[in-house]
Amino acid sequence: MAKIDIAQIKKLKELSGVGLTDAKQALVEADGDFDKALEAMRKKGLTKAEKRGDRETREGRIDSYVHDGRIGAIVEVNCETSFVAKTEEFKDLAHKIAMQVASMAPLYVTVDDIPEEDMAKKRAEFEENFKGPEKMKDQIISGQIKKAFADKVLMDQPYILDDSKTVADFIKDNIAKTGENITVRQFKRIELGVTE
Repeated sequence: MAKIDIAQIKKLKELSGVGLTDAKQALVEADGDFDKALEAMRKKGLTKAEKRGDRETREGRIDSYVHDGRIGAIVEVNCETSFVAKTEEFKDLAHKIAMQVASMAPLYVTVDDIPEEDMAKKRAEFEENFKGPEKMKDQIISGQIKKAFADKVLMDQPYILDDSKTVADFIKDNIAKTGENITVRQFKRIELGVTE
């Protein structure tokens, strides 16, 4: 068995947001391989994060971002406790979400926020122009609809500071770190000279 260094345990604890005992156990299970232990803890943390997804979020903060005096965004990001809402990490998260909204101009927070009539209109448009095999029609059209709205849904957009993950993945990473459910309740984007 590899010797487990206390500095590695502390570093793993800090990066994964787990307790010292869990960090040490992960290193023992990974036979001292730090990267392997970190990956295992991230998976464990993300699994826990998904379970937290249905817990109520009544605290949080409103943050904003203004780019070059021409584009601005204001967001409401919620968590479970005022303690987490006041942390620098949560403030940073809210600010980065505001930057995302300013930069990528989403229209909806989640797919569920897309009005039914917009979905129906898009479906009718794709059905009218469909030229594929009939037995694959529903599947293909559903894929086309998802693709058509992908860049308009905040949670499905590639995260601007790391496009290997979506905004939803970025939030899940933060849920794993804080141990609390985190949601984006609403946002507003304003661009100079552009009205809705």
